[in-house]
Amino acid sequence: MITFIISAIKIIFLLGFLILIHELGHFTVAKLCKVKVNEFAIGFGPTVGKKQGKETKYALRLVPLGGFVSMEGEEERSEDKHSFSQASISKRIAIVAAGAIVNIVFAIVIYFVLVSTTGTYISNEIDTIIDGYAAKEIGLKSGDKIIEIQDKRVKSKNDLNKIMEKTKGEQINIKIDRNGEILEYTTRPTEIKSKSTGMYLDEKCKIVTVDKDSSSEKQGIQANDELLKINNEEINGDRNKALQLINQKGINTILLTIRRGSNEIQIELTPDYISTYYLGVNMKEAQDTFFNRCINGGMETKEFVFSIIDNLKQLFTGNVGVDQMMGPVGISEVVAKTNSFYEFIYMLALISLSLGITNLLPIPALDGGKILILIIELIRRKPLKEQTEINIQLLGFAILIALSIYVTYNDVLRIF
Repeated sequence: MITFIISAIKIIFLLGFLILIHELGHFTVAKLCKVKVNEFAIGFGPTVGKKQGKETKYALRLVPLGGFVSMEGEEERSEDKHSFSQASISKRIAIVAAGAIVNIVFAIVIYFVLVSTTGTYISNEIDTIIDGYAAKEIGLKSGDKIIEIQDKRVKSKNDLNKIMEKTKGEQINIKIDRNGEILEYTTRPTEIKSKSTGMYLDEKCKIVTVDKDSSSEKQGIQANDELLKINNEEINGDRNKALQLINQKGINTILLTIRRGSNEIQIELTPDYISTYYLGVNMKEAQDTFFNRCINGGMETKEFVFSIIDNLKQLFTGNVGVDQMMGPVGISEVVAKTNSFYEFIYMLALISLSLGITNLLPIPALDGGKILILIIELIRRKPLKEQTEINIQLLGFAILIALSIYVTYNDVLRIF
């Protein structure tokens, strides 16, 4: 019972806080632009508490899954000089964008502080050389600093890893600094092959996602299938055991027993083999200085932001399916499972950034859709017809509601 209460508090605080700062962004900029705000509300549904200010009613509503700032002239155009519809287009864009920008800035600041105070910065200096890999063959040494690969700067282990991912085993040029002397080497990264089924399991051995065009997808394996046996050996919800059985050496074809709904299905699967390329070096941790922590924080935060943008790109290009999206139910489950202050704050930053970036997408009913309509008004030099604008927003709401129902359905399936 105590665990349930703590989980509920974490979920309510996280969602409530992110909604609060989002709506405060809209509210604050509206006030700065002298636009009249009729109501500032956190939550939807029946009002559980309210207070009337000089101009604005402040309300707390029953369902803590959203909020709104109701401005004069926002839904229906008004002749009031302090209405939203009478404000300049630049002011209206600023008001609409403010909520998402607050979420993004908050996430960046929090994540930067988090990684700067707790993370370790792996430098570009070699600590040890691994036998049997390319680095050993060409004569790299402990203490060498890798400064460039294929004319791309290497400042940390993360830079090295990203470059190696893109080599595809092709010949590369490496520039190192050895005690102030710049040396250049040419080599091919060492190729290591490993099995890949293209399916990803949660802690209970339920399949969360299936990669497009993977061996699992080709054999009809689906998200939300539950893995029961591998080669007739019971898994009993042990994810580590499942991975060990899948990756056994000398076994190329595996027999999977899965549960789909109320049915048990057997599928014979031949995993793909994927190649990963390595230079064969372990890198040193950088000195623990304030400057290095800031450098590491900046690099990690940049990766953090671009990972969210990349995930959205993959969604729109079809590389990631809609069934892999997570809604309030899925988010709540992840938040409830956070076991430390670090994990909770990380989730706070992650969800805040995702909320901010997603809200700026040019989709009707989202802030980005409203901004797009305002840009169209700026180009046309006149607003769209009021009914046309309402119809666009209603269409956007309908799409979002349908998507929310689908995502929530998948969240529930993943949990249960």
